[in-house]
Amino acid sequence: MLFSNCSSFRFFCSHCPSSMLHSLPKHIIKRRMLSLSSANMEAESASVLVLCGKSNAENEFALSLKSNNVLRFLDSNPVSICLHSEIRNLHCDSEGFQVDHYMDVLSTSQFGRFLMYSPRLGSTHDVVSHNFGELPIGAVCVADVQTKGRGRSKNVWESPKGCLLFSFTIQMEDGRVVPLVQYVVSLAVTEAVKDICQKKGIQHLDVKIKWPNDLYLDGLKVGGILCTSTYKSNKFNVSAGIGLNVSNEKPTTCLNATLQKWTPVAHELQREDIMAAFFNKFEDLYTVFMGQGFQSLEPLYYKTWLHSGQRVIVQDKNDNQDQVVENVVTIQGLTSSGYLLAISEDGQTCELHPDGNRWLC
Repeated sequence: MLFSNCSSFRFFCSHCPSSMLHSLPKHIIKRRMLSLSSANMEAESASVLVLCGKSNAENEFALSLKSNNVLRFLDSNPVSICLHSEIRNLHCDSEGFQVDHYMDVLSTSQFGRFLMYSPRLGSTHDVVSHNFGELPIGAVCVADVQTKGRGRSKNVWESPKGCLLFSFTIQMEDGRVVPLVQYVVSLAVTEAVKDICQKKGIQHLDVKIKWPNDLYLDGLKVGGILCTSTYKSNKFNVSAGIGLNVSNEKPTTCLNATLQKWTPVAHELQREDIMAAFFNKFEDLYTVFMGQGFQSLEPLYYKTWLHSGQRVIVQDKNDNQDQVVENVVTIQGLTSSGYLLAISEDGQTCELHPDGNRWLC
């Protein structure tokens, strides 16, 4: 039995004191992260998009893509396209994304091998989604700064330097599992950070997943996932976007700020290492996901998310719509379609759905 016409609900962990009761937002909150100065915006009004591949074949494709001039951009500012080989010997910003280092660490057979990089771009998600048919599956676009970053419910924000900002392409045939791919992406992010910390011999940064697509560290949001899809020629074209606070402490916190609190020796995670580790992990997880279903990944996912055993107070109106009734349910996991599965105190089943930045049941 499902609870219906729910106006709002809030949740708390069954093992936490009542003082840690959290309230979910009732309205969509548009968060503008850190604005560039107007002088910088004017100086950097023109964007540059650098094309690069890990192999000779992918670099030849980059040359073809540039020569044919087929890439489309929604940004009103002009975008100049060049090859990484054309600028490799030029002086580059040391704070910019280090393409060569990223390619050296990457070990995939498909994902992340064809790369588009820009120091400043409107939206990496727009680049991959509006050029999906021109790009190989697994192509990635990464930027140092975004001026029109995409979020859920059409939220838009500016993203400062220090964020890892990238989007990539996935193609799927079974529409029933398309909604679940965002969970594979989220899991790959947390596993990538864990893997890097382990290899560096430093304390594990315990990045957690807040359903459906936020990333948290020490109770503060440090990242998010956005997956959109279109259907064409019997296939679902999925554009997956990731934003992760690596070195920028505002507006909340970042991985390196937390790491510096925990370790006496100065350690810093690099965006290039994280993105390469992400694709290395994602390719393996995605293979398991497509071959065995998400059920095979659920044990690992549940270890990483924030919601196991959480109790949810569901506010529902009675039949006369004049009184709010509260029902307490406990989150059990995910349904087969990817929604939250919860059980009420009297044994009734509740499936919780997201609606913008809220949850509805």
